[in-house]
Amino acid sequence: MMKYLSIIILSAIYACTPMKKQEVDLLLVNGNIYQVDSLFSKAEAFAVKDGKFVAVGSNSDIMAAYSAVTIYDAGGKAVYPGFIDGHCHFYGFGENLYRYADLAGAQSFDEVISRLKTHASTHPSEWILGRGWDQNQWSGQQFPDNEQLENVFPGEKILLIRVDGHASLASKAALKAAGIDAKTRIDGGEIHLGADGEPTGVLIDKADEGVKSLVPSLSVAEKKIALKEAQARCFEVGLTSVTDAGLPVATIELIREMQESNQLQMRVNAMIDPDETTLTYYLARGAEKSNLLSIRSVKLYADGALGSRGARLKAPYSDAPGKTGLLMYDTSFYRNVMMRAYEAGFQVNTHAIGDAGVELVLKLYGEFLKGPNDKRWRIEHAQVVDSQDFELFGKYNIIPSVQSTHATSDMYWADERLGPERIKGAYAQKKLLETNGWLVNGTDFPIEHINPLYTFYAAVFRVDMNGQPEGGFQMENALTREEALRSITIWAAKGAFEEDLKGSIEPGKLADFVVTNMDLMSATREDILKTKPLVVYSSGLKMFQNEF
Repeated sequence: MMKYLSIIILSAIYACTPMKKQEVDLLLVNGNIYQVDSLFSKAEAFAVKDGKFVAVGSNSDIMAAYSAVTIYDAGGKAVYPGFIDGHCHFYGFGENLYRYADLAGAQSFDEVISRLKTHASTHPSEWILGRGWDQNQWSGQQFPDNEQLENVFPGEKILLIRVDGHASLASKAALKAAGIDAKTRIDGGEIHLGADGEPTGVLIDKADEGVKSLVPSLSVAEKKIALKEAQARCFEVGLTSVTDAGLPVATIELIREMQESNQLQMRVNAMIDPDETTLTYYLARGAEKSNLLSIRSVKLYADGALGSRGARLKAPYSDAPGKTGLLMYDTSFYRNVMMRAYEAGFQVNTHAIGDAGVELVLKLYGEFLKGPNDKRWRIEHAQVVDSQDFELFGKYNIIPSVQSTHATSDMYWADERLGPERIKGAYAQKKLLETNGWLVNGTDFPIEHINPLYTFYAAVFRVDMNGQPEGGFQMENALTREEALRSITIWAAKGAFEEDLKGSIEPGKLADFVVTNMDLMSATREDILKTKPLVVYSSGLKMFQNEF
């Protein structure tokens, strides 16, 4: 009897004694937290220690069990996992900021010239460089030529890269330096000729590689500045991780060096370029993954872009009956790289936009994957898919990596390129999602705007910034808000085999999170465009705070 009485007394004493709280580094309370876990759970608070979430739950539970010097009161604001860009050009964006004139949104070639004059006056250099022009936004939608460049900048070496990165305009001096004339032929590329039979300066896909190779590289110090500026811009919009879609070994190793010396905190999933030096170096090392750097995929290009009519189509372009686009390499090149990647345990992630390009990649992948698998080989963009080819995504578990803003950028002219029937299989993101139950989403910046919330907006509403077209573009392929959020968080992480590290707010994962002024799950369409990060954390450390 005394034994049981002692147990009762001890139990009572224990129940009345305050439990010692666990000391952590950070508490977030009073949040409207979207965990983006398997159940799409909600919570109010979480605790962070040593850069990771250690507990997630209610205010009362978290405050009762944990204490911290730093407590962030979210004030009822929405909290999400750090946003992840599933396909972008992180280093290229930084380099553009450093030395390229911004030509995005120019409404005429005259405006392009005006911007170049301003840029040249503030960035004196051997080359005048610009990026972002899009002839589809100009009256007549005709490609430019270099005569006007010659009139304004006589004898200057000029290279102006189109918005999609798959076409360029080169000055006469630049063409001469690269040895390009009317007789030049380049496999996987096209040199536009004018009525006089001479090059206009417009170079499609691989045709501009010779000119690009002449542009002096940035110094290591300049590259570091470019990467830091790119990182700052990413944190400002809530991105804590990026997937850079194609980098050479020198750039990847510079990123590694900067991360290891704490000069760069951005998490980078680096797809490797298929040049022999880069392939040999990384395939021999094998796939690698750390909290900051993941290297486990090879980036290939099947074709060009729809806007410059380089995307490879099964039938001719509806607005250019003599053209079907370009394939970058012959199939033996793709098979060789894919075999080497497969044997090394690497993903293969291939840019394919036209329906013929997509079909080629699907069938080549099928030769290696054969059936159900978890290799997560990806098709980047998958913009135009023949109706009979959708089932191949599911058959071989091939992951679509899409960019929702491409649909709302291209919708004004895509039907002219493709015609009324073929457009039905274009930008079919819901149908692509259904093939495997998930997909990866990204911005493709600097081709599109860096803001991942614009990706969310385009995925859900399928309209431009002005709400056009009324009713949305091919709304049968809109994503739900939950799907759109998953596509820029946990699914983007999964696309790089990183879902165990990040992409959701769960114990054990890296404490990357964003607090915003609006709730993406309930805000109106107009208010989504007003949504901004209030604060951005990576590994529990504040990387950005909005001062508005």
